[in-house]
Amino acid sequence: MSSSTKSLDPAFQGAGQKVGTEIWRIENFQPVPLPKSDYGKFYSGDSYIILQTTSGKGGYGYDIHFWFGKDSSQDEAGTAAIKTVELDAVLGGRAVQHRELQGFESDKFLSYFKPCIIPLEGGFTSGFKKPEEQKFETRLYICRGKRVAKIKQVPFARSSLNHDDVFILDTEKKIYQFNGSNSNVQERAKALEVIQHLKDKYHDGTCDVAIIDDGKLQAESDSGEFWVLFGGFAPIGKKVFTEDDLVLETAPVKIYSINGGQLKLEEDNPSKALLENNKCYLLDCGAEIFVWVGRVTQVDDRKAASKAAEDFIIDQNRPKMTCITQVIQGYETQSFKSNFESWPVGTGTGTGTSSGDEARGKVAALLKQQGVDVKGAPKGSLVSEEIPPLIEGNEKLEVWLINGSAKTPIPNEEIGKFYSGDCYIVLCTYHAGEKKEEYYLCCWIGKDSIQDDRVMSTARLCNTIWNSLKGRPVQGRVFQGKEPPQFIAFFQPMVVLKGGISSGYKKFLADKNLNDETYTSDSIALIQVSGTSVHNNKAVQVDAVAASLSSNDCFLLQSGSSVFAWHGNSSTTQQQQWAARVAEFLKPGVALKHTKEGTESSAFWFALGGKQSYTSKKVIQDIVSDPHLYTISYVKGNLEFTEVFNFSQDDLLTEDMLILDTHSEVFVWVGQYVDSKEKQKAFHIGQKYIDLAVSLEGLSSDVPIYVVIEGYEPCFFTTYFSWNSAKAIAQGNSFQKKLSLLFGPVMHASESNKPNNVNHNGPTQRASALAALSSAFNPSSSSLLQSNNKPNSVNHGGPTQRATALAALSSAFNPSSSSLPQSNYKANNVNHDGPTQRASALAALSSAFNPTSSTKTLAPKPSGPRQGSQRAAAVAALSSVLTAEHKRADSDTSTARISRSPSPGPRAAVTVPLRTQSVDSGLENLLESSVGKENIELDGYQSENNVVDTEATEDSNKGEPGGECTYSYEQLRATSSNPVRGINYKRREVYLSDAEFQTVFGMTKELFYQQPQWKQDVQKRKKELF
Repeated sequence: MSSSTKSLDPAFQGAGQKVGTEIWRIENFQPVPLPKSDYGKFYSGDSYIILQTTSGKGGYGYDIHFWFGKDSSQDEAGTAAIKTVELDAVLGGRAVQHRELQGFESDKFLSYFKPCIIPLEGGFTSGFKKPEEQKFETRLYICRGKRVAKIKQVPFARSSLNHDDVFILDTEKKIYQFNGSNSNVQERAKALEVIQHLKDKYHDGTCDVAIIDDGKLQAESDSGEFWVLFGGFAPIGKKVFTEDDLVLETAPVKIYSINGGQLKLEEDNPSKALLENNKCYLLDCGAEIFVWVGRVTQVDDRKAASKAAEDFIIDQNRPKMTCITQVIQGYETQSFKSNFESWPVGTGTGTGTSSGDEARGKVAALLKQQGVDVKGAPKGSLVSEEIPPLIEGNEKLEVWLINGSAKTPIPNEEIGKFYSGDCYIVLCTYHAGEKKEEYYLCCWIGKDSIQDDRVMSTARLCNTIWNSLKGRPVQGRVFQGKEPPQFIAFFQPMVVLKGGISSGYKKFLADKNLNDETYTSDSIALIQVSGTSVHNNKAVQVDAVAASLSSNDCFLLQSGSSVFAWHGNSSTTQQQQWAARVAEFLKPGVALKHTKEGTESSAFWFALGGKQSYTSKKVIQDIVSDPHLYTISYVKGNLEFTEVFNFSQDDLLTEDMLILDTHSEVFVWVGQYVDSKEKQKAFHIGQKYIDLAVSLEGLSSDVPIYVVIEGYEPCFFTTYFSWNSAKAIAQGNSFQKKLSLLFGPVMHASESNKPNNVNHNGPTQRASALAALSSAFNPSSSSLLQSNNKPNSVNHGGPTQRATALAALSSAFNPSSSSLPQSNYKANNVNHDGPTQRASALAALSSAFNPTSSTKTLAPKPSGPRQGSQRAAAVAALSSVLTAEHKRADSDTSTARISRSPSPGPRAAVTVPLRTQSVDSGLENLLESSVGKENIELDGYQSENNVVDTEATEDSNKGEPGGECTYSYEQLRATSSNPVRGINYKRREVYLSDAEFQTVFGMTKELFYQQPQWKQDVQKRKKELF
């Protein structure tokens, strides 16, 4: 890359010398380093340059982001873009460059500033004055994102709320989280992290936190306080979609060459061979635009390419949030390479250090000529080998040989011998700390094994053991020659021998008329002993010729009754001791003939077929690159893997399945809340990822793969995280876990008890219910104006009737003080006046909601779904009140009867008075009529939270849904991401088709409903249909 003669900015000297984040703000059109105390503060009137330095295979990697505030000037934004090119030059021309717009930042950028960034108004440059400290201002934020939080301040008004999102209301004394009824549980969890951030940063960690659930009219103080801040409770509107909600879709990939800022369409199906190193190209993927820059392009060409990408978005009328990423030849990202059918691994892929060091050297020489001293430009360095964490603790090791359709146990004295023509199953039982028994289950596949044995070991026999242990073991698949450290460490020693002893392998040799070279104790065999530690000490039988020797290792040469221990000149004492141990394992009691390299006898060379030249070069093992975590999703039926940047344990969400690729191993992590059918596909999904990574990243197709279930993570998995055991054992979904971890088990318990978590303090709850009912009966003038097609003649009977009903209910809920003394005398009896009065009030209310047919013809049309929802909500509140009264009456009656009864009677004798039951059933009928007859969808008020929780009879349980409506099990699950609406949420199972019902419950509907009610409920809970 050539550059202008102008000196590069000295502010960048020494940049990128260590792992971490560096930030510069553009001040007076010059980059100025930002104090670390201000990292994460971004002002909407400024532009910034952010450098992220990471360590990886072959040295450092760089990402440069230039961030534009919504109020920053074009000149400042242009300066940031130009200075980014200069910073890239200092780094050797290998950085990936990203454009970031305020409000539309990439996940990678946001991952540097977890849990979130909240841009501040104002700025430090371009005429903006530094914002002065002001009084605390109540702010309302909308919070989106599952693993990185995207926070946006919205107007502090009820109209900003909706049922689909999560909101944070930050007041001086308390922070509220409002969970829309349709909001994602993972976004709710992420919002809790944001609340903790706000609490620590702006409230000195002392303010209270409250969770408000949409659609649940609760009368506890938190809910009441929240709605008071918005002027009182009222239904909220449906979500209004904006540009923020736009989801960019991928499009068929097109590639354009860029010449002088002009685009020329090249191919619809791009290939790596098309890219020339002296040109720039634009790759249009729809949702993202890539600019590919050849290594020998001019600086002006690179600037022109960046501007061409900006113009392309405008000319194509693409959303301004469209991502633009610039990659340099040789350092392409996986997201860029994934748009090609294949990306041949070789020169220019950025996996080695030579190309980067060469480019860095050329740029450094150029800068030195220009008088710019580039200090400390780090050279790629290899990472020293470390012993990984290994399983410890009373290990019990069992090994089986795959023999046809069965598995044959390996005797203890033979455990550690593996034949390359066979497959084995290994089960290790161990104790991790104070935990119960843990399991490691793995298939070892020899390189010469037959396909039938491979399928039998992995697809059937191993799965049978896994299921018998209730899905707890870490389940792996290991290929010969790619054994991970943990596998090798189980066997002391581990020896891989030629041939095979299984019936399938023997039959294969016979069918193909091949010679059987299986190792025997009296055959001529040469065994290489390598490795220096417990996790890499492995002995492998090699061809018995002199060319197989290496000066860096030890070898055992078996010839008849003689065994030679040959020590290479560069071998270590540990290897020599290990060789003796392997010899004792293979031939107990054998007398070794120690032979140092250069002192071999003629008998030694004779056994090898004569003396030949052999290598003395040390083989350097592949250095493991930094690990990468990927989410898994289905897009139009195809699997897609999306990287989680700067990942942590918090990104392992219990509802998800993720891929952890360490380059030497691939883990498929499966959360507890993942659907059981999806769990069975874990190995298949992992293999799909490996197939993709083989073509794009050069990953070995024989890389070990493990399936790890949440809660049973082994130490060799957790080592890639800063592991917190408390997080690992937390129970519940993502939101419940985070709630418990951040704010304690008390709030978690309170939350988990909802929707029945209602404060039964009568006066408070009744007041809340009456307020909701009052709002339902007396809509505001603004609501009345929204009514459509109202006739000129209005039936005034409705309002009068409703007022009467409201008065009756008020009397029912708030009895006069004169009646209070009377109630005091009824200490051991149920007060029947209340239920009677309430039943009367309920009848009036029912009449108010459901006027006669003659009245209906004269009445105006309802004002719309909002009014219907409001009425349903009011009835729901009343339902909760009466249910509480019902339960107290039940308790009181039970106590009274037991205290008076001389002998215990049948349980059925403890009943609720008939008049109380009539109130409950009347209220249930009222709810059904007010919702069902008016055919109004409850805006976020799910019926499972609103219907009175009375016991259903067996006859009603046998009923089918109205019509012939059936839905998939995935839609009907309580935790579904795509829930079905308008059903009876307490009877989810009846909406399953007969076939799917049989699949889910393992029985027909008839047999299911013949079971006791409690047993039905248990099974429904297990299937998330309760």
